[in-house]
Amino acid sequence: MPFTVLNSRMVEARIGPGQRMFSQRGAMLAYRGDVAFTPNIQGGQGGVGSMIGRRIAGEATPLMTVEGNGTVMFGHGGHHVHVVDLTGETLYVEADRLLAFDGSLQQGTMFMGSQGGVMGMVRGQVTGQGLFTTTLKGQGSAAVMAHGGVIELPITPRGPVHVDPQAYVAHRGDVRNKLSTALGWRDMVGRGSGEAFQLELSGQGTVYVQASEEKL
Repeated sequence: MPFTVLNSRMVEARIGPGQRMFSQRGAMLAYRGDVAFTPNIQGGQGGVGSMIGRRIAGEATPLMTVEGNGTVMFGHGGHHVHVVDLTGETLYVEADRLLAFDGSLQQGTMFMGSQGGVMGMVRGQVTGQGLFTTTLKGQGSAAVMAHGGVIELPITPRGPVHVDPQAYVAHRGDVRNKLSTALGWRDMVGRGSGEAFQLELSGQGTVYVQASEEKL
């Protein structure tokens, strides 16, 4: 069920009989029709197992299950919203950035250390994102939140893309990431303190970058 973008901070989704979707609790702004909202404790399509790691680490984000027949408008905290359409690949995104997503998508939890080893864990601590990240895989759409809007940067085998960890929102595709250190312009203009970190992404896919270093 694709999302309709109403403006930069609101999206709308059509729910039909036999369909369902998941959203952050409190993300529903308005709805039309016969629509029901119920708390979800199973972590979406992935079930309880997909959320065990997050709950141990205290990083779970409460979800609502949305079912019925009607249209629902979503938004949260005035954040900018960006829609990602998946055609079988995997989206890697922090749970607190997920506004809403199709119930047909398979949700899982990935340990940050599995991409980039120890540096993957360091990245989670540096960015404040924790040690786990959420994965969504399959055919469907997801609406993610960001500060200041989102730009999509292609990642190709021709060379890696470097992103400020604080500006990173999500990525999809066959992508590897690692955290690298660099003494760059930030240190020279006084914004950095000690070593500056960059997130290096390589492979084939897309990375989503927000126009801000502010956390949600």
